[in-house]
Amino acid sequence: MTDTPRSQPPARRFPRREVILFAALLVAVLGVYAMMGVAYSTRMLVEAACYAILALGLTIQWGYAGQFNAGVMGFVALGGFAAMFFSIPVNDAFWDSELPGELGLALLYLLGAALVVYGATKLDRLGVPKRLRTVIAIVLAVVLYLAVISVLRGVTGEIESRAGFIGGLGLPAWTGWIVGGMLAGGIGYFIGHICLGLRSDYLAIATLGIAEIIKAFLKNSDWLTRGTATVSPLPWPTPGAGDLGFVLSRSLYLSVTAVMIAAIFFLLHRAYHAPWGRMIRAIRDNEVSAAAMGKDINRRRLEIFVLGCILMGIGGAALTSFNGIFDPQGFLPLNHTFLVLVMVILGGPGNNLGTIFGAVAVYLIWIMSEPLALFLMQLAVSFGEGVFGWDAPGHLGSRALQARVFVIGLLITLVLRFAPKGLLPEKVRHHG
Repeated sequence: MTDTPRSQPPARRFPRREVILFAALLVAVLGVYAMMGVAYSTRMLVEAACYAILALGLTIQWGYAGQFNAGVMGFVALGGFAAMFFSIPVNDAFWDSELPGELGLALLYLLGAALVVYGATKLDRLGVPKRLRTVIAIVLAVVLYLAVISVLRGVTGEIESRAGFIGGLGLPAWTGWIVGGMLAGGIGYFIGHICLGLRSDYLAIATLGIAEIIKAFLKNSDWLTRGTATVSPLPWPTPGAGDLGFVLSRSLYLSVTAVMIAAIFFLLHRAYHAPWGRMIRAIRDNEVSAAAMGKDINRRRLEIFVLGCILMGIGGAALTSFNGIFDPQGFLPLNHTFLVLVMVILGGPGNNLGTIFGAVAVYLIWIMSEPLALFLMQLAVSFGEGVFGWDAPGHLGSRALQARVFVIGLLITLVLRFAPKGLLPEKVRHHG
């Protein structure tokens, strides 16, 4: 009887595609530095790094678990709110009055009303028919909402008229980043309990609607966020331009975001190749088989959704702090949801390295589309005036700005046509 040789693990191939793509990206970044200057280009890289954190949050939801989250903007806004609320100075006009006590009492009323309604939803355990239980819960919810909201509006109106808004807590900016991740994760936990039972297309619609609700709340809560009046300047966790100058301060901020990305990448890489990651992918690929093996499908899907939301909150907080202004109207589906989706699609859903590549590449294209389009338009105008005597059209700057949307649309079309799994597809190892 001959011994059967053991199967050897496949030899690691040289990552030629990765090296070529990242080398091309490095050349493009250096070209931007040569064209636009160090300060502008470093700012672009910091924003791209913040977007990379957002994209990593989305790629573990979509790539790891197949959850299509179209509400990235909402979690970015929650992270931005936390960064603002924890870092800006304390508003003495609010805290030195009786308004904090009145606001706290109103919030206690709100919490008590929520507990009463929750308790009403459990009346069937006491023998109340389910239909009657539902009617009681709805009636209580409507009555208590009207009662509590009238009290809350009275208090918030006083805050706006006497103190402007409640202000911040005056803490270091990094505390807002941590709380931003926790806040986004908490809201994601609540949303996941409701929405993760939906099909992927309905989940996308639900998360898109919830993101708009979050934005509307932040925009209309002048007592909390100043609404359309905005809040600025926001402190950085690092020394600002006034201390170190634009280039050095932005470079230091870039180093902080780079360390964050490295830590997140390391943790996600370990999780992906651990038994937990294999279980998540098994649920994504064949939910029925995973359930038959005894896996808790709903719990694992909720875990991955919350984890992705936490990263989106942290990325949103870092991006808002860097921009130095909290403007609820500035959170747009195009900039903070669709652009992140394009980054993940270009890089490759489920591939963390590809997601980082896609984030930097897409943001570079997004930013540079405007100046390049303006240059080409001015060149065409000069040629038309000199050769054909055409009249120069006006508002070239605004027309060049719209080129961003065209270029990104063209990019996503080409990627979906020629590389539907991304430029760096997910590598699935099959164990024999």
